[in-house]
Amino acid sequence: MNASAEHHNKKDKTQEEIERLNDVQILLDEADDVPVPISVYEDPIDLYLLSPSGALQDPGKLALAEKRLTKMGFKVKVDKAADARDLRFAGTDKQRAHAFSRAAKDSSTVVMATRGGYGISRILHQIDWKLLENNPKKYIGYSDFTAFNLALLAKTGLSSYTGPAAVSDFGNKKIDDLTAEIFVESMRGELEILSFESPGSDAVDARGTLWGGNLAMLASLVGTPYLPKIKNGILFFEDVGEHPYRVERMLTHLLHAGILQKQKAIVLGHITDYKLTENDNGYDMPHVIKWLKEQVNVPVVYGLPYGHGDVRVTLPIGKKVGVATEDGMAYLVLDEHDHADEPEYAHGSSGEQGHFHEGVHLHIHDEPKPSSKEKTGKKKKK
Repeated sequence: MNASAEHHNKKDKTQEEIERLNDVQILLDEADDVPVPISVYEDPIDLYLLSPSGALQDPGKLALAEKRLTKMGFKVKVDKAADARDLRFAGTDKQRAHAFSRAAKDSSTVVMATRGGYGISRILHQIDWKLLENNPKKYIGYSDFTAFNLALLAKTGLSSYTGPAAVSDFGNKKIDDLTAEIFVESMRGELEILSFESPGSDAVDARGTLWGGNLAMLASLVGTPYLPKIKNGILFFEDVGEHPYRVERMLTHLLHAGILQKQKAIVLGHITDYKLTENDNGYDMPHVIKWLKEQVNVPVVYGLPYGHGDVRVTLPIGKKVGVATEDGMAYLVLDEHDHADEPEYAHGSSGEQGHFHEGVHLHIHDEPKPSSKEKTGKKKKK
């Protein structure tokens, strides 16, 4: 390469970097124009961002997410390897495993993944679970992060959260107001009840450990020490880009492993972005669900606003919740207490609903019903 060509390439790279920085600034400026519908808190929560899965495609979005989260009442700290890259991953396996150790040692109370993708399964055996057990945090992420959620519960007994990821949900020009609001209230322990439209769901009124997440990640952990053994639980799942027969195959795997039939309820989130072919001959997701209901005598609840769609509610994995349906609506009562000395769930002899939370009973007839335009509702703790 001659000197002139080398100089020209350096100039091009400099110009590309200037344009990238300009794009980042435009995103940050536009973020100022997008109101974040969150109450102003005087006590910011320390939040630690790490990248345990796929590499960030645009580091500028990380800066935008950090700014947004700050406005939402968090004091944000970014892991030193959050924008690292090794092949398709956010750094080497060792870097990403050590990020969890750095987060555990940090004073932050919330640890949030920047995005999903793929990669956590590769490092489950490298994570220092004892360190995490001795330094409990509120971990949150979704999709690939399901592997961590379930492994944390299996290895330490600690609960965690599935919900938004920093860059995926708060690093774009627009954010979903409800996703942001529910996330903040969940991290502050203010969210008590989630309600959502659920036409066609089975009748259910039960209490159990909430667990699940991305179906592909859940199924991949069967037979490993990283899948918690949950009986009488409330299992929920979602997935994206998986053909109905693949979803059915994963559910068959859970069925033959004896997992599905041990649950008190199965709650379906979003199953999106798949393509049918002529060979399917009418076979679609409703046929999968019909088949599922024929295999297990477990109530199935539809419509959970969770997955890879626009709205992604925050859910606690490993905590006791109540679930009930009536008149085309479903209700999740989020219980912050384990009630280890109480039965899983019991109906009152007088016909009253079971006790879910201290001072809170689920009286479905008394719950305000969302309007026809409102897909998801929530109720704060008083």
